[in-house]
Amino acid sequence: MEMAEVKRVLLLLKNMVYESTSPLETLRFAKYYRKMGLDVIVILWGPMGVVLGKAGKHRGAPVYDAKIEECIELGVEFKCCQLAADIIGMEASELIPEIEMIESHVVAELFLEYQSEGELIISL
Repeated sequence: MEMAEVKRVLLLLKNMVYESTSPLETLRFAKYYRKMGLDVIVILWGPMGVVLGKAGKHRGAPVYDAKIEECIELGVEFKCCQLAADIIGMEASELIPEIEMIESHVVAELFLEYQSEGELIISL
């Protein structure tokens, strides 16, 4: 059986814990897949996942805002779940400008959309 060539990748980040490798691995995967020429969307969801999209995280190591900007410059799309943002009281105006706020049903639709040949979903 021949494997279909992957053309699009959907990366999901649900936990933004500074002591975890999940945020950094998500950004590394996004950058890696984009450099391979794949279309990449990163979904920030869950009350802690959306924190990655908040602008102004300039303290600590790594400096996530700069890493997100690198990905955006490469053409990676970032989307933030409105429901999760609402739960923690985060407004769209607090996001890094290039990150799009989307309704939770759009996240559900992306899960369905990415369930065909040539597409990959990774949750970290």
